Amino acid sequence: MTEADDLLPADPARRRGLGATAAWMMLASLGAGRAQAGRTGTTPALAFTPVPMTVEAPLAVPPGYTARVLYAWGDATGQAAVPPWRSDAVPTPAEQTLQAGMHHDGMAFFPLGGRGVLNGRHGLLALNHEYTDERLLHRDDASLAGGARTPEQVARSQAAHGVSVIEVRSEGAAAAWSVVRPSRQARRITARTPMSVSGPAAGHALLRTAADPEGRRILGTFANCAANATPWGTYLTCEENIQGYFEPPAELDASQRRWGLQAGGRGNWARWHLHDERFDLRRHPNEFHRFGWVVEIDPHDPTMTPVKRTALGRAVHEGAATGVSKDGRAVVFMGEDARFEYIYRFVSRDRVRPGGFAANRDLLDHGTLSVARFDAQGRGRWLALTHGQGGLTPENGFADQGEVVIRTREASDRLGGTKMDRPEWTAISPVTGEVFVSLTNNAQRGKPGLPGADAANPRAPNPTGHILRWRHGGDLAAETFQWDIVALGGGETAGDAFSGPDGLTVDPFGRLWVATDAAPMLEAAPGERLWLPRNQLLACDPVAPGGPQMRRFLVAPPGCEVTGPVITPDGRTLFLNIQHPDPGWPAPGGRPRSATVVVTKDDGGVIGG
Repeated sequence: MTEADDLLPADPARRRGLGATAAWMMLASLGAGRAQAGRTGTTPALAFTPVPMTVEAPLAVPPGYTARVLYAWGDATGQAAVPPWRSDAVPTPAEQTLQAGMHHDGMAFFPLGGRGVLNGRHGLLALNHEYTDERLLHRDDASLAGGARTPEQVARSQAAHGVSVIEVRSEGAAAAWSVVRPSRQARRITARTPMSVSGPAAGHALLRTAADPEGRRILGTFANCAANATPWGTYLTCEENIQGYFEPPAELDASQRRWGLQAGGRGNWARWHLHDERFDLRRHPNEFHRFGWVVEIDPHDPTMTPVKRTALGRAVHEGAATGVSKDGRAVVFMGEDARFEYIYRFVSRDRVRPGGFAANRDLLDHGTLSVARFDAQGRGRWLALTHGQGGLTPENGFADQGEVVIRTREASDRLGGTKMDRPEWTAISPVTGEVFVSLTNNAQRGKPGLPGADAANPRAPNPTGHILRWRHGGDLAAETFQWDIVALGGGETAGDAFSGPDGLTVDPFGRLWVATDAAPMLEAAPGERLWLPRNQLLACDPVAPGGPQMRRFLVAPPGCEVTGPVITPDGRTLFLNIQHPDPGWPAPGGRPRSATVVVTKDDGGVIGG
């Protein structure tokens, strides 16, 4: 393949047809073929020198690799000209809607260009901006004292949330990547961007408000954490910790308590309700039900109205890894990042069709949502969250399927799903079809009145987390599965120690990559201390002789978490996000800025190979 062929202009028809479903399937088979060529088994061996935790560099990768900052908070998206970033300045709300938001998180890569779809040197990056540090955003404005906000501060904060879509390109196998500016496909989506609602909760009485009496149009998305790409070429972004954005009523109802709202306004750090009344639940109680969803975005179309897919349930969403069942239906696996919450699966009623979003615009509106039950002896089952079944009836407070998906947590409580240790990201291997989930930690497990250890959550307490996987016998839509524990945090798995597993991705060769979000020092076991002063990215060889093995690939800047890892289809570029770093990163002496980092091998080779 010549470089000229590689850099052909993008062809929208190709992108939305072959470049979605068929190309995804080709990439999966390509990864499997390469894996088989590397060694006997499902993955090629890891072949890089692990990075020691004792490194002094602010961001360290193995010898022979280079890491560069690509897109930091305040950088222009490329959709329009904006003033360059200044550490001593504050953007206007209008400027912030054209710049990278704060606290980069989940991310996905969408190849562009004719034959370039197979080598990943030109594409779109879609990434989340999870939350804001209000003092950094407004430059420690004195008016923030006591929780006060000005209208401009609220507007700026809302503009710094949401999603970025940027166009990125590499001019050669080992050349530096750059953001393409201007770009007709660049876009920012914020907490004020109009969204449509689809699925069983669309138009439901619990979603209707004074501003939207039909319950079908919602302003904005925020608290966006994990994310993933679909086989038909769209982006799924997950609304997570929404409870910190609302002013609650004086007396909480059962559902509000179940979500962790706190009476008296405790926990409402955003203070948006002071100048945006929809966030005051004393006046608009249903506004709370309009968030906590998985949102679908077509990154190729900057005019597309994002869609909140209510059939996937309402939860503290982390992860929406999407695959295809044996008979061609979409299958989405989701975690809910909170102690003792659940893992979910959605299986579409209809098959994935060629033609990108246009051909699959209703695919995630019809199907079956289920909660996972992990039984002993490594067996499990999916329990359908379907109205009229398993006690999900009007007599038990579930009037219809819309109420089941709005109150997904309570429905899962009734069915008896397994209460997990903060299930976060999910990932599907394109080689084996195995599904992985990160369980970050749960220091509360085993305390009086709370669940103790069980087969799938074997430690009480569990301060360092673990990684679980399951297999469906060749069909992601199967009702039963076999599961096992891949790795235990705290140095209990072969290789480099880790704690707080969070972001996950599986590369085209079947190797699992694990980003961490953990405190510097944690108790690995009673009386034992684990010293991991900085977070990291590790590669996991799931078929190493003697069992899975972890190898440290990257050590992150102080104070931050590592998140959003994604590897291009050719395996030669790694994108990841650095969230909430300490002051002095990425520029010494400057305001700290979350940023997307791109890692390449100096010889242009495969990451980790």
